[in-house]
Amino acid sequence: MHKSAPDKLILGYTRTMMGFLILQPKPKRIAMIGLGGGSLAKYCLRHIPDAHFTAVEINPKVIELRDRFGIPPDGPNFQVLSGDGAVYVSNHTKPVDVLLVDGFNPDGQPTQLCSTGFYNDCYAKLRTNGVLVINMLCSDWQCDAYVARIQTSFDNQVVVIDAEESGNKIVFAYKGTDFPRLASKIRDRVRALRPSHSISLHATAQQLSEQFKQLYSCRA
Repeated sequence: MHKSAPDKLILGYTRTMMGFLILQPKPKRIAMIGLGGGSLAKYCLRHIPDAHFTAVEINPKVIELRDRFGIPPDGPNFQVLSGDGAVYVSNHTKPVDVLLVDGFNPDGQPTQLCSTGFYNDCYAKLRTNGVLVINMLCSDWQCDAYVARIQTSFDNQVVVIDAEESGNKIVFAYKGTDFPRLASKIRDRVRALRPSHSISLHATAQQLSEQFKQLYSCRA
């Protein structure tokens, strides 16, 4: 992060993950699995101030660094929880509109964050019209298997795009009956979001549009 601008999204994959706003522009509750340096948490707190944001981090040593990383203290609309993200998601109380998954260990994605049961829990945790967003490493040879599980859990309402910077893929999975119609709303939503956000969603919007076309041309 930039010390002078701690809520600025420096990494390309985090900017791409914010593409959830194109699919769900007015989330009331956002949860994130994996705190890290807190860039997404800080960005959402500043630019979506009306949404309640919960971050769940399994490593207490990461949480101990929150002051150093400029992560704000807990407040009415913001909290950092110490715990296993898979356990948090399995509790279906307090459903969320957006669920961000950016959790890794030295070997890649932990097994509890890429199982069929976890993805089913993600679906159950989301409100109608909710979005699951997952950061995946292109180098993970099991990526295709993870995406197939997500497609099963989310009735194939899934698009996968490249992050702004190479090395990552971002998965967007949607819960709701209006998924096919979202393609026609992408351009207007990007235009409406522009004044209140410091990042450009244009590249992400283009990729989403292309993936929608491919998805539904294949089903025609």
